[in-house]
Amino acid sequence: MDDTFFKPPSPTNNMYDEKVLKRVKNIKYAGEMKNADAVGEVINPHCGDIMEIYLKIKKNKIDKIRFKTYGCLAAVVSTDCMCELAEGKTLDEAGRITGEDIMNTVGGKFPPLKIHCAALSLEALRKAIETYRDK
Repeated sequence: MDDTFFKPPSPTNNMYDEKVLKRVKNIKYAGEMKNADAVGEVINPHCGDIMEIYLKIKKNKIDKIRFKTYGCLAAVVSTDCMCELAEGKTLDEAGRITGEDIMNTVGGKFPPLKIHCAALSLEALRKAIETYRDK
């Protein structure tokens, strides 16, 4: 993983539970994808988070998915979990992933002010799918 995307919090950070902190140490989908079939980008003007989702599509399925996120730990973890859920799914199936699905995959708890990160990652995914379909 390229740690230019974010710096994990110190183990004494009490905003996140242990499951979330463990997950942030095992990010699987971070990184830019060259020759992506589609890219979706969102910027949250309130918190400043920026997310880019890269898709490689084969036979109407997400064959490969990667992300770059500039934001807080919750933004990075929720985007990684969204990628885990979306990879291997058809575009329609991926478009039906919910924020609740992401939070269940996270398996831990975010502070209430950080739950919007899951919705932001879904917005980036949906923009990437829309970009692909508009080609």
